[in-house]
Amino acid sequence: MRRITFDLDVLRTLVTGVELGSFAKAADRLGRSTSAVSAQLKKLDALVGTPVLVKSGRGMVLTPAGEVVMGYARRLLELNDEAAQAVREVDLKGEVRLGLPEDFGESLLSSVLGGFARAHSRVRVQARLARHAELLAEVQRGRLDLALAWDGGVATPHQRRVGRLAMQWIGPAHGAPLPAEGEPLPLAVLDAPCLMRSAALAALDRAHLPWRVAFTSPSLSGIWAAVGAGLGVTVRTRAGLPAALTVVPSLPRLPMIGLDLHRAEAEPPAPVRRLESLLLAHLRSGLPARDASSRTTAAA
Repeated sequence: MRRITFDLDVLRTLVTGVELGSFAKAADRLGRSTSAVSAQLKKLDALVGTPVLVKSGRGMVLTPAGEVVMGYARRLLELNDEAAQAVREVDLKGEVRLGLPEDFGESLLSSVLGGFARAHSRVRVQARLARHAELLAEVQRGRLDLALAWDGGVATPHQRRVGRLAMQWIGPAHGAPLPAEGEPLPLAVLDAPCLMRSAALAALDRAHLPWRVAFTSPSLSGIWAAVGAGLGVTVRTRAGLPAALTVVPSLPRLPMIGLDLHRAEAEPPAPVRRLESLLLAHLRSGLPARDASSRTTAAA
């Protein structure tokens, strides 16, 4: 069998073009001409032995082979970039104390923090999952270096907007427990005070829909379990949504909510700056496409 050795530059062009939805934009971002990008894609087709992209309307979509290549390309590029950064920052050492909401715990702990720890073995990372009010208080007391938190209207001196996400009604994938007409909607919500609990109740009250709190919990994992069991619906964003749950479209419209990264110091140590950069890149690339137009990069 012929051995295939992929060119990482070609894979980066493929990934960038698909993620931007335009290979002309990819050419501009990567500093290449459109003809050079076209040549790279033809080279990839020849290497794979079958097209990885086909025309669809005025754009291009991945073929089944292209979807396979795309999945591996992301992993190869991530490992390459992690190795390159580790070599550049081989002497990085110190400590980073990070706070996260539960919505992002699983994805960030396994991807960003795992890669950061492997690349910087001399940096000690302490991570904590908590609710947004507690995270902000810990940043302001200097007990956390960085904290990702939902925007509840409380600002800190050094914060950066990551983006805005749409709040959604969430129910079990096998069917939400919607009540009969006139019966109250069962809710599974975090203990008060909670931004998304308040948004849910306000939306139902505006729509004159009756509701009842069927389940409360101090942790999001408890809410996910209750919703999955059919005890009620809840309100969150799509971030960290378990596979067994889904968006319920037939309930009142909900507002957007801001997501911010807070920093304890204006000029933090190098390990904190590096982790902040990785978190921002990961979060912005992973925000749902429908929320992309709401992303900002301004620092407060």
